[in-house]
Amino acid sequence: MTSTIVGADTPFEVMGGGSGVRRLVNAFYDIMDAEPAYARLRALHASDLTAMRESLSGFLAGWLGGPRDWFATHPGVCMMSLHRAMPIDAELAGQWTSAMAQALAVADIDPELVAALRDAFDRMAGGMTTH
Repeated sequence: MTSTIVGADTPFEVMGGGSGVRRLVNAFYDIMDAEPAYARLRALHASDLTAMRESLSGFLAGWLGGPRDWFATHPGVCMMSLHRAMPIDAELAGQWTSAMAQALAVADIDPELVAALRDAFDRMAGGMTTH
């Protein structure tokens, strides 16, 4: 199989644009919401995940090289500072990366991009731990 990453302009485009990002984010929140293994992670979120789905989709779109609307409406905000007040320990970070790995597996994304995203998400989650 020839990789779709080679010659593509951005990871956002490789994912299929906004619809690909939303597919990943929806898979992530569906998994987090349904799986008892992620109960502690789920408890940090509001009962209605609509706003979180929109926010993470917007953040990831810009982070992956797509429209930067999220960054324009949140000037100077970074993910690390947004999560600083939360009690994120290694177990909670692991729940996030595990749920995201499951979402990446079902979101129909290029395997090379999946590997790169898993690595980046693992580093991000590790950097957010407070303990």
